[in-house]
Amino acid sequence: MTPTPHRTNPGPQGTNAHPLRFGYGTNGLADLRLDDALALLADLGYDGVGLTLDHMHLDPLAPDVAARTRKVARRLDALGLGVTVETGARYVLDPRRKHSPSLLDPDPADRARRVDLLIRAVRIAADLGAHAVHCFSGVLPADPSHLANPAHLADPADPAHHAATADPAEDSAWKRLAETLTPVLDAATHAGVPLAVEPEPGHLLATLADFHHLRRILGDPPALGLTLDIGHCQCLEPLSPADCVRAAAPWLRHVQIEDMRRGHHEHLPFGDGEIDFPPVLEALAATGYQALTVVELPRHSHAGPHFAAQSLPFLHRAARAIPAGAEGSTP
Repeated sequence: MTPTPHRTNPGPQGTNAHPLRFGYGTNGLADLRLDDALALLADLGYDGVGLTLDHMHLDPLAPDVAARTRKVARRLDALGLGVTVETGARYVLDPRRKHSPSLLDPDPADRARRVDLLIRAVRIAADLGAHAVHCFSGVLPADPSHLANPAHLADPADPAHHAATADPAEDSAWKRLAETLTPVLDAATHAGVPLAVEPEPGHLLATLADFHHLRRILGDPPALGLTLDIGHCQCLEPLSPADCVRAAAPWLRHVQIEDMRRGHHEHLPFGDGEIDFPPVLEALAATGYQALTVVELPRHSHAGPHFAAQSLPFLHRAARAIPAGAEGSTP
């Protein structure tokens, strides 16, 4: 396939009217070969890609993963695409259990498999020149009775003390999460690639408040950043999505975007949910965020090229509604 020259996305009158850079997630293009998916995104005018490490694209467990990574890096460079590495593949570690094992798995050997996957992802991200590596906590074990009852992980007198510390099982789960993430953060620090943890509805780390709880437990390491999913903000955060962006600005390392409805964790095409996107993109532009904002439609992969073609013009229209001077200012 002939490399497609990258084109800078034009704003109004052919100028760059906003600093935002848009990508599309390969988990929404799972029926395409990776090379075809990347060419499609470059042809459509995307600035980059959220690359989910999975068996159908770039398999992190393949014996020749280093050679494959070098090939993908050359392809990204030829197409002019930026990249963030995502680790949300459903069955990459276990063909029978979705997103398993997790960082919270009761079995230390299983937790080690997830840690190994994330460290592999960090190495791949470094070789690709990626902006960040995305990950999430996983859900609490179905039967948390095996968890120990450690001392509280934070000072209860601290007004920012997380409510989860009232539950000994959750206390222990937070400690386990911090312990399992520590070697991943060490690898990220060594590689110079931030680890961007995503608050995921239904997981132990589900909200922005949860992210800050983890950050305090870990001692606020520089390598720890945040993946902010705009739809998740609409789904369950007390703040509006635009206010979530402003609140999260100092820790933003990766952004995912789609439409969603309040109280329903269902990733929807733009216009099918309740989010007002111009204020969200205005808030994001005002933070000075420089990395990718990636469309996240994994359950629409059956029509991935169609939704990829629709999504970018929608985002450009929303971005053109940003008032002049909003970009680049401080939140």
